[in-house]
Amino acid sequence: MPHCSNQANAWQEYPQADVLAPPQALPIDTVKVSAGFPSPAADYEERRLDINEYLVPNPVSTFFFPVQGDSMQGAEIFDGDILVVDRAIKPRHRHIVVAFVNGDRLVKRLHVRDGRCALLAENPAYPVLEIREGTELVIWGVVTGKFKRFSV
Repeated sequence: MPHCSNQANAWQEYPQADVLAPPQALPIDTVKVSAGFPSPAADYEERRLDINEYLVPNPVSTFFFPVQGDSMQGAEIFDGDILVVDRAIKPRHRHIVVAFVNGDRLVKRLHVRDGRCALLAENPAYPVLEIREGTELVIWGVVTGKFKRFSV
């Protein structure tokens, strides 16, 4: 039975978090935005949010991948999103991972139980991809976040 690995391969270059990027501290309000009824008593307070600090704790091992397709919509990952992927995190059962299966790059949920390994879509229209003997699988990194742009 094959096992899930996280070995480095000689793949093309991927966009990487800039280790030397200056902090990008943007204003963030300490009062949460209500998705129900707003709180009229909330005072306006501001602090700064560094997006690199928030989404990229390991810049040397963090890469960005654009998403194509709808197989992970149940995990709130949609076509056009940009994934934040950290190679320093050891992949575990239920992590969302970027994996290479027989050379094809995929984003799926990792399922490892009872000596078996599979990659699960978060859309019922897609089948389970069970990793069988002879299947080449490399777990490239663990998805830690995403960027999404809304149409304005």
